[in-house]
Amino acid sequence: MALRTPAVPYTGGRPALGVALTLAWHALAFVLASTHQGALEDRPDPPPREQTITLLVLRPPTPEKPAPQPEPQPVGAGARVLPPAPIPLPEVGLLVAPAAPRAPASMAAPPAPTAGEWAFASTYKLKNSKGYRYTWGQQVRSMMGTAVEGPDQGMVRFRVEIAPDGSLARLDTLWSTSAAVERLARQAVSSMPRWPATPTGRPLIFEKTISFSPFASEGPPLYRDDCLPDAPAYSNPFAWDGKSARLQVQAGPPEKPDPQVLQDCLEQLPKDSIEAESARDQRLMDQWGWRSSTLAR
Repeated sequence: MALRTPAVPYTGGRPALGVALTLAWHALAFVLASTHQGALEDRPDPPPREQTITLLVLRPPTPEKPAPQPEPQPVGAGARVLPPAPIPLPEVGLLVAPAAPRAPASMAAPPAPTAGEWAFASTYKLKNSKGYRYTWGQQVRSMMGTAVEGPDQGMVRFRVEIAPDGSLARLDTLWSTSAAVERLARQAVSSMPRWPATPTGRPLIFEKTISFSPFASEGPPLYRDDCLPDAPAYSNPFAWDGKSARLQVQAGPPEKPDPQVLQDCLEQLPKDSIEAESARDQRLMDQWGWRSSTLAR
């Protein structure tokens, strides 16, 4: 059973005391804050910065002095005043001395093949009578005379057929760069004596280019590789005529010569000359550049 405290009537004294104490504390804090004891010390003001004054003075441009004008001359009534005529300036140019006339380049005809060279050519059978073909071209060029720089220089390529007895059977022009060169070459061929018989005893058919120029000459050939079999001719393995079956043709390996036959052939080869080596290097440099020559290796 809970006990109950008897009710005490409210007189209003305690709340008034609390309010009075709160007001007293606030008044004391305000007094301390307004005096030097409770106030914070102020920092000293920094020294004032010196003021810098920059003066920008704009000066007007200096007026150019006008060119002096000629004094007007008195003219009569009705006279027409003409403007002053311009003064012509002298032309300044570089004086170039005329070039001295240059003599055209020329190259004398090579000597005709000797009897010994023709004898060797008539017995050399390798590479489609290689010696005979070169000797024939040298004979034609020697009979054409001196080549002079100008419109009469050029080249001509023939397809030649020599009969077994050494007579000319056929001469066809494949192409020519100069009609004068072709005429000289045909004239030389027609006036040549009968050549020796062909080395194989059969008709000799070949193509030959005759160069009639002061800047080109054909050197003697090399014979050191004539005993080796010919490399297989290149043919496009993907060529197709559009009708037959598509078959990829592969080139066969080169033939290997018999060692004894190769040795016998090498013993019969003539010795290559320095002129032949130089002519080969020159042809390779003209076609492929310096790196293809023997001197660059």
